[in-house]
Amino acid sequence: MKDKIIAYQGIQGAYSHLAYKNVFPDSLAIACETFQDAMHLVESGKANLAMIPIENSTAGRVEEIYRLIPKMSLHILDEHFEAVNHCLLALKGANLEDIKCVSSHPQALAQCHIKLNKHKFEMIAKFDTAGAAQELKELNDKKHAAVASSLAAKLYDLQILDDDFGDYHGNTTRFLILSKESIIPAYEKNKSYVTSLVFSVRNIPSALYKALGGFATNGINLIKLESYSMTGSMDASQFHVDIDGHTDEKYLQLALEELRFFANEVKILGVYKRDPYRDKMKTFAIE
Repeated sequence: MKDKIIAYQGIQGAYSHLAYKNVFPDSLAIACETFQDAMHLVESGKANLAMIPIENSTAGRVEEIYRLIPKMSLHILDEHFEAVNHCLLALKGANLEDIKCVSSHPQALAQCHIKLNKHKFEMIAKFDTAGAAQELKELNDKKHAAVASSLAAKLYDLQILDDDFGDYHGNTTRFLILSKESIIPAYEKNKSYVTSLVFSVRNIPSALYKALGGFATNGINLIKLESYSMTGSMDASQFHVDIDGHTDEKYLQLALEELRFFANEVKILGVYKRDPYRDKMKTFAIE
């Protein structure tokens, strides 16, 4: 991956920056202001891959991404789960009693909602966590704080008032690695895969029930089902599905045939190896 260029949303010190460094430590990167900017760089060929957060174990889905991906000519190559440890950052010399307002990305604020409310801090939404840390340094006001990573504290010379500010332990963000090129790994029986797709149903009674029925009758496990209204419509819904399985497996092929019969459009977003972290999630649930 040394010759690859990775696009991500945020600036240095953002959690997407940390995730990219963990997955592609020897690659070059381009920091972008928005998710759409990062994805467009891949579409235009100025970057090879985009690393985009799609959901968090505490705050749920990043809805914007579910709406962007079907509109763009990109494919999912892989997934990555990144542990997120939020810190409460302040100017050096500031105390917790000085803080009146806290800024960060809306997802980060949501993941610290209980503690923010406990302290009665005013919450201010920003484009990203590291950007909030950088702005905090420039404001030079002890009444302001930011929720960001320990790396952001180091980069922007801030002190950490609380190094475990998130509401829940085990807070994790799932990232998708997107490419302009569709690369489907060869199916191997001893390995696990995820197939992601989007579809909209035909305007007939019980359309969704019938569309998903093929997965049940063929013993296919649906990992995730997300719905959202299509642009410009209040009555037409689009569905994003993550499925346990590879499109080369016969039972999944049969389920997809049935889905296509009841759906207006079915678009395969990607087939990729299942991240081993998913098995750890099962262990956590048991504990």
